Amino acid sequence: MSPLSLEGVVPQALAGERLDRVVALVWECSRAEAARLIDGQKVAINGAPADGRSQRMVIGDQIMLLEAPSAGRLAPGPDPSVEIEVLHADEQVIVVHKPANLVVHPGSGHGSATLVNGLLARFPEIAEVGAPERPGIVHRLDKGTSGLLMVARTPDGHEALTAALGRREVHRGYTALVAGMPPDDRGVIDAPVGRSARHPVKMAVAADGRPARTRYRVAARMPAGAESSDDVVAYDTACLELELETGRTHQIRVHLAAIGHPVLGDDLYGGPTVVGIGRPALHARTLAFDHPGTGERLHFEAELPADLSRLYRLLQQ
Repeated sequence: MSPLSLEGVVPQALAGERLDRVVALVWECSRAEAARLIDGQKVAINGAPADGRSQRMVIGDQIMLLEAPSAGRLAPGPDPSVEIEVLHADEQVIVVHKPANLVVHPGSGHGSATLVNGLLARFPEIAEVGAPERPGIVHRLDKGTSGLLMVARTPDGHEALTAALGRREVHRGYTALVAGMPPDDRGVIDAPVGRSARHPVKMAVAADGRPARTRYRVAARMPAGAESSDDVVAYDTACLELELETGRTHQIRVHLAAIGHPVLGDDLYGGPTVVGIGRPALHARTLAFDHPGTGERLHFEAELPADLSRLYRLLQQ
């Protein structure tokens, strides 16, 4: 099941769940929006209108939405309390350095205090750019990932930057601290990514997923600490520099876990817990793209934030 499609088949992981919860999880909308669609007979189960919000799903049930779940989402409002580090701003594009543990835009479970709310307080004109529920947003970072993000300030800018992403003309470079040491100094992980059949909030390498490619280079190999302590891990680690060729949800985290080198601190994908960070050790470090108005190639870099910088130094001991 994919949020990009208006139909899908209930996997084992969602069997027994209420219909409104399944719709909210899979199509990434609020429970209120899911309820509105169901009550308005905009949701069909196995070809017939849904019986109600509390209807329990059975594995193999076919769900079809007769309306995309967007009209019911409330447009976010400005929130000046959300602090934003702006690295660049001109008439068409903004580049920000997102801190870890800040959600990019409102969604299920995160209705306010997002990056978008902070952006609207500083750049109110982006309310008219792109999708109403995520104004200005061209690409996203996971909540726990820190780093660089570009935001469109005009509809033309949004269209141009989105098209550039689709043509793979935008460079997005990441730094990750991972468990273990990849055997090769460089590599390409080419494996399709789709929603996990066992866990509705996870992604996974899946034969029927969307194409996904991640390039990596080993920047440093760090053998296990001589002694296990609260500050030094007792297993090998590595620092990887990565570049996205595609931009699937959780792509880097899924790909690294699939090759046996999960991101440190990424408990969702099997990364070991590390004292001192409460999020995956993943940072969007470099960003480069052609300016949508002038065509000039813009380059940005954001050094590792304090938590990851400290962890990197400890791993090198």
